[in-house]
Amino acid sequence: MVQYVLDTNFFVQAHRMHYPFDIFPSFWNKVKELAEVGVIVSLDKVRNELVHNKDHLTDWIETNLPKDFFQSSEVVINQYSAVASWAASRSSHYTQAALNEFLNVDEADAWLVAYSLVDC
Repeated sequence: MVQYVLDTNFFVQAHRMHYPFDIFPSFWNKVKELAEVGVIVSLDKVRNELVHNKDHLTDWIETNLPKDFFQSSEVVINQYSAVASWAASRSSHYTQAALNEFLNVDEADAWLVAYSLVDC
C-alpha cells in the first residue's frame, strides 16, 4: 500500500487558508478516512508542532485522528543520522542558520525525510 507522510503545513494551510472546517467538512472527513485506513500518516514531531497552538485544529486532531496516526520518530533514528550527515556534507550550499533549523531535533522536517527512507 502506498503511504503518504504529512507535514505540519498540510494541516495548518488547509485549516487556515484553503479548507476551513465549517466550509469544507468533506475535506476533513476524507483526511480522517484516509488516516483511519493508513494511507496517510505523520510523525510525533508534527503533532508537537500542531498542538502547540491549542486551537480548533488541535481539537480536531485530538478527536478525529487515530491514536497511531502520529508515528514515533524513535523508529527512524538511524535514518535521521543519515539525513543529518547528508545535510552537514552540503554545508557549502546552505547557510548555517538554515542547517541549524533543518536539524533542530524539535523541528519535524528532517525527521519526515528520515521517515521516508524507512523500508515499509
